[in-house]
Amino acid sequence: MRRSGSRGVPRGERETQILDAAAIEFGTRGYAAVFVADVAARAGISKPLIYQYFSSKDGLYSACVERAGAALTAGIGEAMRLSNPGFVTAAAAVLDAIFTALEPRPHDWNVLYDRSVPPDTPAAVAAGRYRRNIADQAAAGVGSAFPAEELSDPGDLSRLIRIWMSSVSAIVSWWLDHPDQTAAEMSARTQRVLSALGSGPPRPASSAQDALSRRGRGR
Repeated sequence: MRRSGSRGVPRGERETQILDAAAIEFGTRGYAAVFVADVAARAGISKPLIYQYFSSKDGLYSACVERAGAALTAGIGEAMRLSNPGFVTAAAAVLDAIFTALEPRPHDWNVLYDRSVPPDTPAAVAAGRYRRNIADQAAAGVGSAFPAEELSDPGDLSRLIRIWMSSVSAIVSWWLDHPDQTAAEMSARTQRVLSALGSGPPRPASSAQDALSRRGRGR
């Protein structure tokens, strides 16, 4: 791969180039499996240039986390502020915000939730902070979407939050498996699923009991 130096390229543009390459590497392979040389090769630059900009692999990952976490938490917060009451409506608004934030780099979700990062490092601390922020947003959203009497048991609320977070991760994972989908298309798909869930399962046209009743009336 042809390498290029930093001369003539604005610092902000070069940083973005490096972070975009790093997000793909970290998001697809995980922190533990990625070397700075891998990111340099993907970005088409020299390895020393990455150290010049980010000091270390840990610093590079932390920068990816800060960019991803800031975009996601800001988008989720705005969606929660503007969405109408009700779980289905609020969930659709939040997911739309997540898709919009992730559209430039869908792998950012995996970067934030990468469990291969060594604990107690600045990188792990940064990722943990944003994961807690997103979890707090989820708790606030879920808690406000249902009447208090329905979720009076803290254990029920905790389980529902975990279900929500797992569902979001599964939806993003599906998106990564279908990279041809735009954020708008993902929002439309999710809206259809949420609407179907909100309306409940369709009632069968006839059941065994109905058939027996009709048979009895026909006698």
